[in-house]
Amino acid sequence: MIRVLIADDETMIRTAMETLLGMEEDIEILPGVADGQAAVEAAQQLQPDVCVLDLEMPELDGVEAAREINRTVATKVIICTRHARPGVLRRALAEKVAGFVPKSTPVERLAGVIREVMAGRRYIDPDIAATALTAEQCPLTDRELDVLRAGRDAPTIAQIAERLNLAQGTVRNYVSTAMQKLGVSTRTEAAQHAWEQGWI
Repeated sequence: MIRVLIADDETMIRTAMETLLGMEEDIEILPGVADGQAAVEAAQQLQPDVCVLDLEMPELDGVEAAREINRTVATKVIICTRHARPGVLRRALAEKVAGFVPKSTPVERLAGVIREVMAGRRYIDPDIAATALTAEQCPLTDRELDVLRAGRDAPTIAQIAERLNLAQGTVRNYVSTAMQKLGVSTRTEAAQHAWEQGWI
């Protein structure tokens, strides 16, 4: 049996996936969770064979959760998303995600993807892959991305600095450089552009 953990903050979608995948003879569904941090904790506790993670979740997004799960648990991670922003696929591949599928994928196909990744193969939805290949390359450094990512939840420079354990002047420099590279005039615009491209 393939033991599967599903994490999605939309209860109706998660329940439907659990019910339909649970009808497959070779798949056992573990108790699901509703946010990225809970997914990490459940994976560490339950040791599933495969984690199916929604991309957009509270606490940690699917890619951030995948990073923590892959760091501590011998499992395969599949990201499932409604909006496949181009750069997200690159982030996911960098974190050794085994599968990347849209939420429009039929459950029978998702079951097939689960079996494929269990067999050691990687599955990327062809349309998502094609979009990623033509996407804008990220000009920002990892630290600039960290600052913009933190800024989506922390409204002030002081809060960003505290969250990242940086000096406020250092944060301002990163923000200024990121804005210049992206050709925008505010930190909010820079963060929004980075999010739309899937870089954060």
